[in-house]
Amino acid sequence: MTTADYIALVFFAAIWFGYSRLLQGSSFFGRTSLTHAMRERRREWIYNSLRRDLKMIDTQIMAGLQNGTAFFASTSIFAIGSCFALLGATEKVGAVFADLPFVFHSGQAAFEMKVGGLAVLFGYAFFKFGWSYRLFNYCTILFGAIPMMRDTEQDIIAAERAAERVIRMNIIAAGHFNEGLRAIFLSIGYLGWFINPYVFMLTTTIVIVVLTRRQFFSEARLAIMDVHPPSNLHLSPVPRDRPSDGGNDSSGEL
Repeated sequence: MTTADYIALVFFAAIWFGYSRLLQGSSFFGRTSLTHAMRERRREWIYNSLRRDLKMIDTQIMAGLQNGTAFFASTSIFAIGSCFALLGATEKVGAVFADLPFVFHSGQAAFEMKVGGLAVLFGYAFFKFGWSYRLFNYCTILFGAIPMMRDTEQDIIAAERAAERVIRMNIIAAGHFNEGLRAIFLSIGYLGWFINPYVFMLTTTIVIVVLTRRQFFSEARLAIMDVHPPSNLHLSPVPRDRPSDGGNDSSGEL
């Protein structure tokens, strides 16, 4: 490996660490991140569940979160297997890279180290997704401990404590899921290292810029923060058609 390779690897680790620290803060240039804004929406969801006895909707949401986490965990396992399969074909891949322009092929040992690093990335993502799946499972159990509406009205403090336990567990699980997903995204930038270290730094920077835009400058962030609500919102209840005296719809439609 050349000096440029080591510099690119340090750059990759530094920009990953810096972006993670950035998301841990409450804002960036006065903008709340999409992740932090979603925490408040999770809190609203759990507290809304205190006002309904039938919680099938909430259990479906929990199941969706678990299924999505399980999908990415299994995908990470397949990616790890692909990396080991690639290690068995280093000579063929090296022959292909040797004929490509702008590719700095520094030898079989360096190529195997790069593939090993890619496997480590997917392994890190798998552990994050696996732990997130387990935490969402715990979150489902804690959600089952939320009292019914009648018990909530009798002891609102105990109900709020139960809701806060669910909220904290849900946020922690979502945090690990986001970290695993971030590793998957950065693995795309890592692929640039197989071309040359300069492309590696460029692709990593592009991925971080895209992720930063989605967190702080995207339409999805505006959608959940209600920064610019539509001017034609109907604040009054929408009237419903009343049936005719004979019990039939006056419009005559089915």
